[in-house]
Amino acid sequence: MNRIKRRQNDNIVHQNKKQITDINRKKSIFENLANEIIYEIFEYIDTYDVYYIFFNLNKRFENLFLNSNLPLQINISTISKSKFEDYHQNIIIPNRHRIDILRLSNPFTVDIIFSPPRIILKFIQLKTLVLDNIDAKYLKNILNHSIHLSKLHSLTIHLIDFIKNSTDFYLQIFRLPKLKYCKIKLSTMDDLALSTNIFSSIEHLVINTCFPYESFHNLLSYLPQLRYLSIDVIYDCYHKPIDFSPIVLKSLKYISLKLSSMNFNQFEQIVKNFFHYIEVLHITSSNDSEFLNAKRWEKLILSSMSNLRIFDINHSGLVGNNSSIYHDVINEFNSSFWILKQWFFKHQHSWEKGSDSGIFYSTNPYRRKDYKLYCQINKEICLNIQENNLNLVKHLLIGGKQIINNSINYFINVNELTIKDDFKISHHSISTILNQIISLKQLIKLNITHSNFSIEQLMKLLHFTPNLHTIKYFSIFFNGIDLTSIKKIDLSTKNQVKKLEIYHEGCTIEEFQIILNIFPQLEYFKIGMSQNEIEQFIPFLASKTYFKTHPLFFLCISQLRKRFIPELNRLIKSKNLHDNYLIKIVYCDLYLWW
Repeated sequence: MNRIKRRQNDNIVHQNKKQITDINRKKSIFENLANEIIYEIFEYIDTYDVYYIFFNLNKRFENLFLNSNLPLQINISTISKSKFEDYHQNIIIPNRHRIDILRLSNPFTVDIIFSPPRIILKFIQLKTLVLDNIDAKYLKNILNHSIHLSKLHSLTIHLIDFIKNSTDFYLQIFRLPKLKYCKIKLSTMDDLALSTNIFSSIEHLVINTCFPYESFHNLLSYLPQLRYLSIDVIYDCYHKPIDFSPIVLKSLKYISLKLSSMNFNQFEQIVKNFFHYIEVLHITSSNDSEFLNAKRWEKLILSSMSNLRIFDINHSGLVGNNSSIYHDVINEFNSSFWILKQWFFKHQHSWEKGSDSGIFYSTNPYRRKDYKLYCQINKEICLNIQENNLNLVKHLLIGGKQIINNSINYFINVNELTIKDDFKISHHSISTILNQIISLKQLIKLNITHSNFSIEQLMKLLHFTPNLHTIKYFSIFFNGIDLTSIKKIDLSTKNQVKKLEIYHEGCTIEEFQIILNIFPQLEYFKIGMSQNEIEQFIPFLASKTYFKTHPLFFLCISQLRKRFIPELNRLIKSKNLHDNYLIKIVYCDLYLWW
């Protein structure tokens, strides 16, 4: 018996030695690779991962990283304060001259990396700069110094605070001499003023925010080389007639506009004055039924957009009491003009008590990545509702009274889902319902705007979404829920959510702790709190005991009352929160990073 045991032990030792030998052999083989091959491998790995995997492996890899002249791409998004400080000290500072792409998605990192702002002049190879979720405190000086960056051709800016003077902001960007691509998101209420002596080199402009219709002419006057323009929301706030002066923009080929509080007459004026050379038009409109006037569209296209190749429309509005009239109107888009152009359309609508909304939209081959699914089908009137080629759809928005029962389409590549307020919650399992139209395992992002979508339904859904990374919740998270019952549910084996944003005021310390238990992998958390809740929460933060065992490292408390901010600053100081956290208050949000 002892002999058998000894033989088994010898076999185990032999296997262990063999595994160690194999590991050492593989390690030796990798380390024997030529520097050029290792550099090629580095190109397929994020710089941050290269640093943490290889930098401290041995002296050779450290020297390979530090002594190279190859460009670096730095992408800093969700990272703890301690890891960032190490990365900043060892990689970013000594390699500023090598960085050609810099992406910052943290309101603290811009202050650190560009302090003082003239430091940006050391980034002599910088071609692409992305400043996401930043405040405007240092932005003015950063942009002023950026004029001297001869290679900077791509700029993305997302401001989290309010801009009082948008003209100064835009002019700073328009003065950048080599800029070709620009993407902007900001909050402002003023108009863009006109200047006669500034012309930008920008060819590709994306404005992911509200932009005033009254300033549209002024915007285009700065952009003689513009080829591509996309505005997320263009709105009319004055509702006064405006006579635009025409601008000839021969390079402008691509237009994407989402119209708000604008009628077809206003849009028609824009087209006639600025869009004579466009080839691609994506238009999203609402309410004004003239956008469904096929004859008027045909006339406008022939007279003012004769080069148009792609016509992509998405119009939502009331169907009216007589759905037959609605169908007669949209059937005009089946005439020979549209067929010869190979422009085809579909529609969805629902009705209850005689009147409801409808969506009219272009189909193949101009499928958008976002798709709204609202339909309630009347098979006697709505023919050919099933669609083909939905593979391009990545983001599905669902709503409507009987959406799931009537849906005959399956969206194979959707990775983002929005559940809207008019989505009917049935007695069936939410996962069973949704799996009829999408693959829940593929979901990465979930947005819930439904006021009655309970926390219990969300927790059940989490069991079937193992790859879910981000949740945005636009409702009361704990709405009359027994907190004791929630504490008993274990989701740790399935739940990989790292980012959670709850856009509703109200979170006690107990609820905060429950949320951290529900989401054990959470790193970024945004939540609204009342003044009383914040006053109780600050001492809890000061203790920092709960965060020692949880990976959370970024917290945003939103919707602060302006009159409370001075008192909040005093409270933060009295509890010495600055000893453990980086803290800033931007507009009406409190940010903490550790």
